[in-house]
Formats: sequence, structure tokens, C-alpha cells
Amino acid sequence: MAKEETSEMTVAEAGRKGGQKVKERYGSDFYGEIGRKGGSTTKKKYGPEHYSSIGRRGGQTTAERHGQEFYENIGRKGGQRVKELIERGKQSAE
Repeated sequence: MAKEETSEMTVAEAGRKGGQKVKERYGSDFYGEIGRKGGSTTKKKYGPEHYSSIGRRGGQTTAERHGQEFYENIGRKGGQRVKELIERGKQSAE
């Protein structure tokens, strides 16, 4: 009998493999459903101010890491994108 080689799997590999199996079994929409259910349950348990609080903390952390210039750049990019979409909409309406 040949000796079977075993290789250990990392946690990341196991998670990826398990996630793929769930996706195959239930479809990709399943993740959206459980995400909505989890969000709804969290909102009921902690209230809507919980989301405001974690959003504020995330914004503060981002500001500390990247500074004012980061927000100026993403604001400029967003404004340019909106401008492009408006122009594209005008052209397709003609």
C-alpha cells in the first residue's frame, strides 16, 4: 500500500474552498441574502446609530492614514465621472 502524502491547508485556502462549495451549492445570490439578513439583525440589535458610529470611525481612520489630499483627489475623480456620465447621457438622448 502506498503511503498517502498529506499537505496542510492554510486557513485562507480552507475558507476559499468552503466559500466556493457554498457558491456551487446555493448560488452567488445566497451571499447577498445572508448579508441582508445579517445587516437587518445587526440593525435591530444595535440600532441605526451603530452604523453611523462605525462609519464615522472608518472615516476618521481613513483621514488619519491618507490626509486631506486623498479626499480632494477622490472628490475630483467622482466629479469628473459624474460629468462624463452626464455628457454620455446627453449624447444618447440626441
